[in-house]
Amino acid sequence: MNGAEVRRLSRLVFLGTGTSQGVPIIGCSCAVCSSADRRDQRLRTSVALEGEGTRVVVDTGPDFRAQMLREGVTSLEGVVYTHEHKDHLAGMDDVRPFNYLQKRAMTLHASARVEEALRRDFHYAFDENKHGGVPDVHIARVRDFERFELGGMDWEPLPIVHGSLDIHGYRVDDLAYITDANAIPKRSLERLQGLEVLVLNALRPEPHYSHFSLPEALEVAAALGAKHTYLTHISHLMGRHEDVQKELPEGVSLAFDGLVLERTAEGWEEKASPWTQCTLR
Repeated sequence: MNGAEVRRLSRLVFLGTGTSQGVPIIGCSCAVCSSADRRDQRLRTSVALEGEGTRVVVDTGPDFRAQMLREGVTSLEGVVYTHEHKDHLAGMDDVRPFNYLQKRAMTLHASARVEEALRRDFHYAFDENKHGGVPDVHIARVRDFERFELGGMDWEPLPIVHGSLDIHGYRVDDLAYITDANAIPKRSLERLQGLEVLVLNALRPEPHYSHFSLPEALEVAAALGAKHTYLTHISHLMGRHEDVQKELPEGVSLAFDGLVLERTAEGWEEKASPWTQCTLR
């Protein structure tokens, strides 16, 4: 995208920044899972991207309903999927209230493999003679590098590697969203130049077979050179938000649930949902 093009993306909300188990993890009493800092309370990873009066959610994990209620969302243009793992897919059934509120079907933007998983896991939404009270959805196919318009925004699907799985990250204007990656192919790296904001997964300090570790994510961030990188898909093994953030280089931050990025005349600025300002008692 060159400077003459209109940038329609105006806001990003981190709906969730945790791993497949979320944080805290059931039965764990580590310093992170028992932390009273709201920034250490992480639902499954997802974001909302907003334009002029529109909103699109990336992934509908198991916490999708709670995320929509927390942020007071009453309208949704569509859903875009990165891949078919349950922590990114399992909440799709909860698009039903939006069907009712908006009096229309919800468009799910998905690769062929994600569509297969949706049709398997939510077969009742795709039955020829489906009964009432099930999600009203239709699927728009996502293909590598084939840009599409959604919510008044221009989306470019970028091939990303997640272990042995080929998945998608997305570039929208001067922002890119990449989660569950452990490698980024060369052609996708070329499409990630000139970013203002990069959202990138970083699971933990130690290596992992299908996710970037913190050192690996920092290496990718430095190579791409976005003005600011926000790390997401964070496990309890990363450490407490406050402690980790102090050690990160300039221009890199741990994202947290409820963090909001807004475009201003001066560039992207951070805000936070009111509920993140207090600690749990």
